[in-house]
Amino acid sequence: MEASSSFREGAEIVFFDLETTVPNRVGQRFRVLEFGAIVVCPLKLVELDSFTTLIRPTDLSAVAARSSRRDGITREIVATAPLFEEVADKIFSILNGRIWAGHNIQRFDCVRIREAFVEIGRPAPMPVGMVDSLGVLTQKFGKRAGNMKMASLASYFQLGQQKHRSLDDVRMNLEVLKHCATVLFLESTLPSILEGKWKTSSTITTRNRANGKLHCREEGSRKSPPSSPGYQLRSVPYATRERLGIAKMTAKVKNVVCRAQGKQPFNILLKHSRSLLH
Repeated sequence: MEASSSFREGAEIVFFDLETTVPNRVGQRFRVLEFGAIVVCPLKLVELDSFTTLIRPTDLSAVAARSSRRDGITREIVATAPLFEEVADKIFSILNGRIWAGHNIQRFDCVRIREAFVEIGRPAPMPVGMVDSLGVLTQKFGKRAGNMKMASLASYFQLGQQKHRSLDDVRMNLEVLKHCATVLFLESTLPSILEGKWKTSSTITTRNRANGKLHCREEGSRKSPPSSPGYQLRSVPYATRERLGIAKMTAKVKNVVCRAQGKQPFNILLKHSRSLLH
């Protein structure tokens, strides 16, 4: 991969994510099972490069034979995967000297990466900056999306279900950041109109599965019209309204013609033509 000449070398952002084992007893450590990353141009937010690999831990017994994990990674799946030391060079080249980005990477993924490199006796890669979307969005975006987990944020923006696989998750992470940044930009541009509206908004958008069209259903403080017999809203089909309009116009023409008989009919019709057309 060649760095773009529009920004200095090493300024790319790398979004990365790890899938690991989950310790179930005291003293057991996390084991990296999958690494996924995308390199992104910070000026255009386009993907420049990507890399993903399953990783076989030195102790295969740490991986469940039948995984109940949402990522579906089992002992059989990683049994033929490379060891971490076999992909360490590639992971180092992807991460070192770039801006690191990801969701909750500061407290979890970065720690696991350092541990994995220490285990094989090699220096860990170092970032030139870090963007932890969990911390940034908690401060800037608030908890309007719920608990600020990636799955909740993706659901909020209707980006689909989180797959809990490294490469899919980092791409979803980038899309979530784009959406959040757009909303924050709009709120800062139109603060008197948009700022804080999400806190009190009671409009829920739903999809009518019968025809695939979007409709808005409003709930909360807004009340529906009274259902008493004295207050009913009736909708008249367009075709019916059109027929009614034609009938009224025809009646007007008949009245004018009747009045015009024997009284210069052309002049009278001309006089009333404007009102008939309107």
